[in-house]
Amino acid sequence: MTTDNPVNAAPIHLAIVGGGPTCTYVLERLAALVRDRRDPVALRITVYDLSGEFGPGQVHSPDQTRTSYLNRIVGQVAFAADESVIDAGPLLSAAERPTLLEWCRRKFEETGDPLYDVVAEDWPKRFVHGEALRDQFAGYVEILRAAEGVEVTLRQAEVVDLEERGERFAVITADGAEPYEADYVLMLTGHSSNRPELDPRQAHLARFAAEHPAHLIPSAYPLERSLDPAHTGPGKTVACLGMGLTGIDVLLYLTEGRGGTFERGADGELVYRRCGAEPDSIVAFSRSGLFTFARPYNEKERDIATLEYKGPFLTTAALAELRRTVGVPNVIGGVPKRQLDFERHVFPLIVLEMALIQYGVLFGPEFREAAIRAAQPAYEKFLADADAFADHHEAGDFLVAPVEDLARSTADRVDSVLAGRGALGAPGDALPPLDGAVRAFLTVVYGAERAGALLAEAGDPVAFAAAVAASESPWRHDTRAADHRFSWERTINPVPRSGYASPEEYVETFLDFLDRDIRWAAQGNLSNPAKAAADAAWRDLRGVVIDAVDFGGLLASSHRTFLSVYTPHHNRLCQGASVEAMEKVTALIKSGIVDISVGPGAGVECDEERGLFRINGPVTGAVRHADALVDARVHGFDAERDVMPVYPNLLRRGIVRKWANPGVGEPDFVPGGLDLTPEFHPVRADGSVDSRITFLGPPSEGVMYHQIGALRPNKDHHVIRDILCWIHAFMPQESPAGAATQELERNHS
Repeated sequence: MTTDNPVNAAPIHLAIVGGGPTCTYVLERLAALVRDRRDPVALRITVYDLSGEFGPGQVHSPDQTRTSYLNRIVGQVAFAADESVIDAGPLLSAAERPTLLEWCRRKFEETGDPLYDVVAEDWPKRFVHGEALRDQFAGYVEILRAAEGVEVTLRQAEVVDLEERGERFAVITADGAEPYEADYVLMLTGHSSNRPELDPRQAHLARFAAEHPAHLIPSAYPLERSLDPAHTGPGKTVACLGMGLTGIDVLLYLTEGRGGTFERGADGELVYRRCGAEPDSIVAFSRSGLFTFARPYNEKERDIATLEYKGPFLTTAALAELRRTVGVPNVIGGVPKRQLDFERHVFPLIVLEMALIQYGVLFGPEFREAAIRAAQPAYEKFLADADAFADHHEAGDFLVAPVEDLARSTADRVDSVLAGRGALGAPGDALPPLDGAVRAFLTVVYGAERAGALLAEAGDPVAFAAAVAASESPWRHDTRAADHRFSWERTINPVPRSGYASPEEYVETFLDFLDRDIRWAAQGNLSNPAKAAADAAWRDLRGVVIDAVDFGGLLASSHRTFLSVYTPHHNRLCQGASVEAMEKVTALIKSGIVDISVGPGAGVECDEERGLFRINGPVTGAVRHADALVDARVHGFDAERDVMPVYPNLLRRGIVRKWANPGVGEPDFVPGGLDLTPEFHPVRADGSVDSRITFLGPPSEGVMYHQIGALRPNKDHHVIRDILCWIHAFMPQESPAGAATQELERNHS
């Protein structure tokens, strides 16, 4: 709802709690909108941040260790709305809204520092992102302060509560300062953690550590404070529970961050040199026993609009049809909804897309088109009655079978040619055409240049077969087409979970997988079949999955399974670390300082006799003791258990309540996030909606899915749309006679 608010009227008081990246995006939109107005608007904006790191926030602080990477390539980070955002309103000039890539290029020109000499596909260090955020934040604040009637106050303080005072909220801070009263409050508190004594995963560990020499680090960040040398330095063994991005940050900080170095040997292999300030050993373990898979080189960056995957099977239209045919009726927040079971109804379509993508890359576009046609009858039958199958395994096998049959016959034909038993260009009615399949396969396995050289020999089947047999794949691909079988199980469990004679044998197998995974990632997310399948189905089609999950889209028990089982799969498949980071992890394992020998399924126990944590590896038989345990797992947001007092206090006051997915013949599922409307306003304890407060980010996780992420350029990004939703609720509407031009590109360039 917009209001009339000339500059001489009572100002609108805004409180923004959290001064990190999302706050930067908010101030950008406010700056552009305010400067574009002909009628000034009276705004009083107060931004609170506990760290005082306005722009980057604590997570992206420019002063943090230089060992942590941003989980996004340079070309995929922006700080402002651009022409791609629908109904964004006025835009700042191009010079005022550089992307991270443009900011780095500008910084390199100014300083000559090679740190900023990057291209779009490079992985920046997180502190560099923080430097850029700090600059952009300051620029947006300057624009706002220059506007008539606008005041911006930055306060380094922890907000601990919101107290209702008439139509406003008093913002209560830990320092006891006089509360600021706001008409509208925007909560941007970002990632947090749970109080260990209230977290069922940590409570027993916290009690043990309080009574014994063992030291528990319940949350890894900020690394510089959490991982103090007294508990994690020389003479200590540190156990790292979690092998995702946070776990990798921990490994690099405790080694390279302490002064160790990586050197490239003559054979091209990275080697770690100890400095002596590291712990004696770092035991890395998790339920899966796997690090996130190496993120592939992003070949799509050259033309995102064209190259990002649009699936023929996993679509919002397919979900709508499934809701109609097999959805279970329920009422979510007073709104009728037909809920799906993720495993039975959505996951089989993801598997179908992955198989199609993998074989499409392997055998070429003509194969892909033939496979789509072959899969259509089974697909239509699935949409009509997805509950006809015993389980998701049977449903997935049914959907993939037509694609597998076509892939098997194509592989046999390709292998026949490669072995000199057939010839290219032979007449036949079989689809797809053999020439394209052979060329695609050779290109995947050997690269375009070598494939061209091999095909030049194709006129002589014997010579061609000999040349193929003598070739080696730089990415360690199998050289027989028949050996390239799609398998979900092998995809998600590439390291066998049994059959090891010793921990050392397991480590050797693990390192072999890491080598291949890094090579596949270097090949790229269009050129490598497995990386292309994971990137397209789990990243490019993520919006469809979000549509399946949001606002009670899944049954309560299925929602729980999705978050506990399939979200980790998603993170491992498409949210991995860079090739550079994974090469460092490999070097750390080979050096012996990082110990992964406990393997999959490892658990932590409390050794009362020794007063240490004990890590048991059921698959490998390895047992390790640790002086300190770092919990490097992601803490799901839980308003009751959060370490920040503001959320428990808001619950206590009844200003917010936790969202529950109501069970149909089963228990409700309460993820921990807040009950919010689609406009991100809280539903209070009494069921009313409070439009004076807006929550973006982790507090919305639960009722919504995947609400975290840096702003992307040239993408109609949801973060900007969410911010505009908040702004439009209070921004005064301008009179038609005073409407300003929105061509800021021309007026301010």
